[in-house]
Amino acid sequence: MSLRITEIFYSLQGEARTIGRPTIFIRLTGCPLRCVWCDTEYAFQGGERWGIADILAEIQQYNTPYVTVTGGEPLAQPECLPLMVALCDAGYQVSIETSGAMDIGGIDERVDVVLDLKAPDSGESHRNRWANIALLKPTDQVKFVLASRKDYDWARWKVEELQLAKRVQEVLFSPVWGSLAPTDLADWIVQGQLPVRFQVQLHKILWRDEPGR
Repeated sequence: MSLRITEIFYSLQGEARTIGRPTIFIRLTGCPLRCVWCDTEYAFQGGERWGIADILAEIQQYNTPYVTVTGGEPLAQPECLPLMVALCDAGYQVSIETSGAMDIGGIDERVDVVLDLKAPDSGESHRNRWANIALLKPTDQVKFVLASRKDYDWARWKVEELQLAKRVQEVLFSPVWGSLAPTDLADWIVQGQLPVRFQVQLHKILWRDEPGR
């Protein structure tokens, strides 16, 4: 059993609940979506085949319990599921960043899911798999990456409609880098008194868009 991997690297978590924590990132290759603002297009193709045992051996060099499985869209590779089981069995605190277009039902209960619901300006909001909402655990997170006021209004409505703040631990609102001013999004959240966590991508502030950082 093997997976196609674009990169394995060690850095600071740039977003979500463990932001700022040293984390191992396992970036799987491939994605069925084409969000217009995607910042990891280099992960759409290529990569190298890695066995799960080889992945576990590779990450032992890093002194952290945190592992994030990301992409691309990691769930596009079915072998992602046994990889996460192996990581949990090895004692890691595992999270997965998934677009929400794929079924999350097979994910090990020990894994923290960060479900990225696609807003209209992504060009992929029609791909959201709404059946996933009922599968979320109280410890999971839902993320909205927003490029405009229209995106914000849509996300605000979805938070209320789906009662997301009561369903999951964190609802995250993040501006698209270079498209929506962070201060505008922050002001809208405060004015709307939304039960969400505002975030900017720490890794972009520190290292811009350098792969592997």
